[in-house]
Amino acid sequence: MLTVRDIYKRFGTLEVLKGIDLDISDGKVTTIVGPSGAGKTTLLHVMGTLSAPEPGGKVLYDGNDVTLLGDRRLSAFRNANIGFVFQFHQLLPEFTLLENVAMPALIGGKSRSEAYSLATDLLGRLGLSQRVSHRPSELSGGECQRAAVARALVNSPRVILADEPSGSLDSANRASLHRLFFDLRDELGATFVIVTHDEGLAADSDTIVRMADGRIVGIENK
Repeated sequence: MLTVRDIYKRFGTLEVLKGIDLDISDGKVTTIVGPSGAGKTTLLHVMGTLSAPEPGGKVLYDGNDVTLLGDRRLSAFRNANIGFVFQFHQLLPEFTLLENVAMPALIGGKSRSEAYSLATDLLGRLGLSQRVSHRPSELSGGECQRAAVARALVNSPRVILADEPSGSLDSANRASLHRLFFDLRDELGATFVIVTHDEGLAADSDTIVRMADGRIVGIENK
């Protein structure tokens, strides 16, 4: 479903990615692990089309190289096909949970009623039905991260890319969020690619991709 080929990435004279080839399986949880500075987040950004690879690199969704798309078409593709979850939830503080979760659907052209219906359903599925009218400042860190997952799912994306999504949570909320990922995989067939330092999450995932010094040094399939 998602394939990257010959991915290099430089920032000035610093070469961060040094020839990455990787295939992501549909309906699976893939974790990317490795020491700080290995290039994990940079690879995730390239896979999510937030950052372009060096010329010659390819990011393929269903065999189509999305790096060839212009800015407007690429933005529309990203909104429709890729969900993002970051270490800090990035919810907009002036909006309610319902408004935050519905926003990608509204940007994608759905009507207000459809976007709000989708958001309400997802928030209910994630145990937040009593929090839809609350703002992020009124919620716990775990609740905000669940809402961020709902926002990532609202457009039924092909893949959810998560960068240290449980890194700011305590142990109980971290375990709850990790269970949620696997529940969504099982119930919805969701595809996750997760950058993490959490070896417990990695051990439970379907595939572990190990990186070091800008390269993939090992892949373990369960």
